[in-house]
Amino acid sequence: MDHARLGRTGLQVSKLCLGTMTFGLQCDEPTSVAILDRAAEGGIDFIDTSDAYPLGGDLTTQGRTEEILGRWLQGRRDRFVLATKCFGPTGPSPFDAGNSRRHIFDAIDASLHRLQTDYIDLYQLHGFDPATPIDETLGALDDLVRQGKVRYIGCSNFLTYQLVRAIGRSETLGLARFDSVQPRYNLLFRQIEREMLPFCGEEGVGVISYNPIAGGLLSGKHHRGASPPEGTRFTLGNAAQMYQSRYWHDREFDTVDQLLPLAKEAGVSLVTLSVAWVLANKAITAPIIGASRPDQLASSLEAAEFMLEDDLKRRLDELTHEYRMGDAPR
Repeated sequence: MDHARLGRTGLQVSKLCLGTMTFGLQCDEPTSVAILDRAAEGGIDFIDTSDAYPLGGDLTTQGRTEEILGRWLQGRRDRFVLATKCFGPTGPSPFDAGNSRRHIFDAIDASLHRLQTDYIDLYQLHGFDPATPIDETLGALDDLVRQGKVRYIGCSNFLTYQLVRAIGRSETLGLARFDSVQPRYNLLFRQIEREMLPFCGEEGVGVISYNPIAGGLLSGKHHRGASPPEGTRFTLGNAAQMYQSRYWHDREFDTVDQLLPLAKEAGVSLVTLSVAWVLANKAITAPIIGASRPDQLASSLEAAEFMLEDDLKRRLDELTHEYRMGDAPR
């Protein structure tokens, strides 16, 4: 597995990052362990999680993913780059969520306990909090870096202007700045190519993109007109509506129908082709791949070795160009 620098830092991470949002609900602990073992065997040493996982859960299941990961990491913590996130609600009170100093301090200690470690390699804000001044948030994260609880900081689901302002404020105040951003990016969602990726390239911000196969739609296994299969992200608890809103539309199915012959022509699965397309963008540090069974990792791992020819890359770009411009009328 090739490695890449995380943004402007000296930290080297595997070119594929394992996402864990399925652990603890969509798949049980033995299956989660098998997925982790398979990813490690494939050379992945970069793992992303969140205190809000598992996906589709609620306050009664939240944190379960970190607990599973913490047990698996025992005895091998030093061989992996561990990333987690905070922002979502962790309790019933208003201060149990967001990016306030109080919540960040509470959240990091809870994550460290669940993950059974004394430091996080990359600590990320899982969302933007309009109710908290960004200076307060950045000051709290800077304190965590100085305390040694966190080594690098990043953010997820920020708009470009929010990322730009945060980096500007951290530089002005002399605080630790975001070394990574985690946006959605795939053949069916390319809007970040217009502003975010150019900015990250110029400023040395690592890009750990998620949803490289569009929640599974780019596997080609789903069919229009049918109900989403049970157990997939399109039916999973409170995440089902979000994923259906993102991808379960005729336009996206039409595009998948056009992509499948290109994958066949290249001699790979559509999953491999889709992940390879993300990897081919030089602005991307590592796409986050996920699975609910260990065998599902094979196609994504293959993408790390697949050489995407320039002509095929151009055809994929042209076929999905409309997804750079935002949502088309439906």
